[in-house]
Amino acid sequence: MSGGRLLRRCGALLLTVLVVHALAFLLVRGTRGGPFDEERELAPEVRAALEERFGLRRPLHEQYFTALAGLARCDFGPSLRYRDTSVRAILADSLPISLAVGAGALTIALLLGVAAGLGAAQRGGFAEALVLGGSTLLLALPGFVLAGAAVLFFSFRLGWLPPAGFGGVRHLLLPWLCLGLPLAAQIARLAHGGAREVLASAAVRAARARGLSRRAVLRHHVLRPALVPVAAFFGPAAAAALTGSLVIEQVFALPGLGTHFVQAALNRDFTLALGATVVFTALLGLCTLLSDLMLARLDPRAEALT
Repeated sequence: MSGGRLLRRCGALLLTVLVVHALAFLLVRGTRGGPFDEERELAPEVRAALEERFGLRRPLHEQYFTALAGLARCDFGPSLRYRDTSVRAILADSLPISLAVGAGALTIALLLGVAAGLGAAQRGGFAEALVLGGSTLLLALPGFVLAGAAVLFFSFRLGWLPPAGFGGVRHLLLPWLCLGLPLAAQIARLAHGGAREVLASAAVRAARARGLSRRAVLRHHVLRPALVPVAAFFGPAAAAALTGSLVIEQVFALPGLGTHFVQAALNRDFTLALGATVVFTALLGLCTLLSDLMLARLDPRAEALT
């Protein structure tokens, strides 16, 4: 991807973040209720003082421009529910956990999916049927069902892994598997389809006729074109990993960004919900851009489409 095209893509990403920030601001401020509605013991004057302190009584356009200025400084203001805590501090604590969950799931998905897809395409027969059937089953299972079955088997029956909480890599293994296996199933099907198409080409038949080994054919003729659909899927896969973490973090009680995002919506914590939405949007945009860069690297013909 050329430098000018890359700059245009970065500019488009910045514009997307600004538009999503504006829409999310209007959405959270237009929702009925407020962050102090559940605190019924608050006297009217105390509620009024809190709303004045957090700027909730100012005109809506002033609140928006304040939030926009904070976005330029990556400062979303104080949380309305976690007292004396800034949204930036909450995001700084929770984002690494969500990134660890998503990155681990994507790594498992890529390693297992590519290996299974290429192996099934080369071997055919029972191995191909097993991979395709298993991938269909994984894609059909909802994430919370897979997570519940994994906790029941690995935690309660075998006692190998903790069922919930966060304390290290052992607490992340089950979330990685539950989030990564469905993505691995989709990647396996994409890699299998791409490899089957290449294996049936005249170039591969000619390479085999010259006496090249199966491994050499795979490395020099099959691997690169088979990874093209996988690279195109990387952006949606990253989106699935990040949005899927909303459910996975709740199931496994991980204090990640997804958990705080759900709690912010339930608690009407406007500033935290807005900050989490912007962070999710930026991450998805960056993953999509990385996907396009990988696709252009693997297939130069895709350069004009990025």
